[in-house]
Amino acid sequence: MMKALTVWQPWASLIAIGAKPYEFRGWRPPASLIGQRLAIHAGARPMKRSEVLALRINLANPGRYPTACLRPDLAIPLLDRILQQHKSAVASFLPLSHILCAATVGEPKSGDECAREFGENAGNDSDREGTFNWGWPMLDIALLEPPEPARGAQGIWNWSGQC
Repeated sequence: MMKALTVWQPWASLIAIGAKPYEFRGWRPPASLIGQRLAIHAGARPMKRSEVLALRINLANPGRYPTACLRPDLAIPLLDRILQQHKSAVASFLPLSHILCAATVGEPKSGDECAREFGENAGNDSDREGTFNWGWPMLDIALLEPPEPARGAQGIWNWSGQC
């Protein structure tokens, strides 16, 4: 049994490739989870082209637009691939409702502290209120090849598999 966290695409895949070093939540991870492996689950919610395009534009224009706390050298190729895959629709090559990888949860930091690592114009990668309070470091990523289908849940949940 392993603890799991559902993350929407493309953010789940960005964690899996090391482009998203923090998962932002409105709450601290439980103390028992810090230093432990956590399965990253790509939720069933389809990607929105507008979200992917906004991330891509913002990363390409640092200082001009707010940028998410992403590593552009790793994130931009994936975002470009998503945008090229389907010009008018959502990319289908990123799995939904699958466990993609596992990461060790590091010592959490405030969202503002995480943003400072990425420059003065960095900030939240979500338009949902309260999601930028805590950055959970995603360390020692291990991909699950192939990704395993799984039903997700809100919050931290138990997954019967192993990464």
